[in-house]
Amino acid sequence: MKYFGTDGFRGEANVDLTAKHAFQVGRFLGNYFYDEKKKTRVIIGKDTRLSGYMYETALAAGLTASGVDVYEIHVTSTPSISYLIRQERFDFGIMITASHNPYTDNGIKVINGQGQKLEEEIEQQIEDYIDGKIGELPYATGEKLGRCYDYTDGKVIYKAYLKNLVTHPFDGKVVALDLANGSASRIAGDIFRRLGAEVHEIYDKPDGMNINRHCGSTHIEKIQSFVKEVGADVGFAYDGDADRCLAVDENGDIITGDHIMYVCGKYLKQKGRLKDDVVVTTVMSNMGLYKAFDEAGIKYEQTAVGDKYVCANMMENGYTLGGEQSGHVIFMENAVTGDGVLTSLMIMEAMLEEDKKLSELTKGLTIFPQLLVNIRVKDKVAAMEDPDVLKAAEEVSERLGDSGRLLLRESGTEPLIRVMVEAETDELCSENVYKIIDVLKAKGHEE
Repeated sequence: MKYFGTDGFRGEANVDLTAKHAFQVGRFLGNYFYDEKKKTRVIIGKDTRLSGYMYETALAAGLTASGVDVYEIHVTSTPSISYLIRQERFDFGIMITASHNPYTDNGIKVINGQGQKLEEEIEQQIEDYIDGKIGELPYATGEKLGRCYDYTDGKVIYKAYLKNLVTHPFDGKVVALDLANGSASRIAGDIFRRLGAEVHEIYDKPDGMNINRHCGSTHIEKIQSFVKEVGADVGFAYDGDADRCLAVDENGDIITGDHIMYVCGKYLKQKGRLKDDVVVTTVMSNMGLYKAFDEAGIKYEQTAVGDKYVCANMMENGYTLGGEQSGHVIFMENAVTGDGVLTSLMIMEAMLEEDKKLSELTKGLTIFPQLLVNIRVKDKVAAMEDPDVLKAAEEVSERLGDSGRLLLRESGTEPLIRVMVEAETDELCSENVYKIIDVLKAKGHEE
């Protein structure tokens, strides 16, 4: 697709994604979802980027001009939009965010009436409208024009929902939070305090331009040092729109999405809430996780990279837990999308239920060294089909045998080939990754 990728319409603000684009998206969606029998209602949220104001206004103009009522919740998290759509019966929702990207980027993520990402066929129609392949759409007039409502109360509803999911008070627990100067800064600390925790926060003062800047889940080293500095029992780091979470144990050691799925998988299995004792992962999960699952009597399924593939598998089979190594974790009993704050609360629940430190809960999991290298190429298909590249990949796989693995794939959104190797040592990872990288370069595929 031309504009929409795996996570909405994203790009540099007013370069790749302009205010006019936002107005056009609003115009199309307003007409597409317009219902003559009842007023169509849409909820719009945004993260803390400076350009969010512009897109919020442009989208609202396009939507109200098409006869749709707009409920503006302003700064909030992506999962809160998903929850409120289903809970408050909105027809659809829009989140303005570029997740973990720098503040100069932004994006429009459309969420359907089921709280999940908009169907690709509708995204294609939006693109056709933007490119003039669809004729001009009718404007609403007179009493059919839409209105804008302030809906900041939606955050109150969402926070109350998360708080009520927790069955153990957090009294006596010291929690450190890296809020990435993003959406979580309006949500997470308040919930943890209301549950009784002593909360220490960093990167909690968004100014429109500091979102994700050397902080959050993509800079986990900040919360590692902060946990040790304040003597916290646990630390959590979120991304810009708070749909993912990574953690740090009391020793400052990183707890990845794989660790989280291991800890929460065992917890849900023990509580009889892990459907068929299965956890859904992507092909990027560490082989150490699968060995640990085998020991714990937990089965697993693998999907392609992307939380939408994890979610689709879970929905189809009724599974209750799945996620990605990056920290997108889905608890299907409570949400239909990754929710960073929910994930952190579920980790706390496991710690309190077991009355153990987080380091103790992860003891059965040994993560294999892993190295991922991206190489920018001229033609992804040509690179992936090159006989010499395939031969090198086959040789690496044979060399690794059962003590490691190779994952060679093309990026779904960029002109990149991703080469990932897991092995027993860092040296083996590097040696085998660069065996393939060197072939790609020697054959002239590098851009």
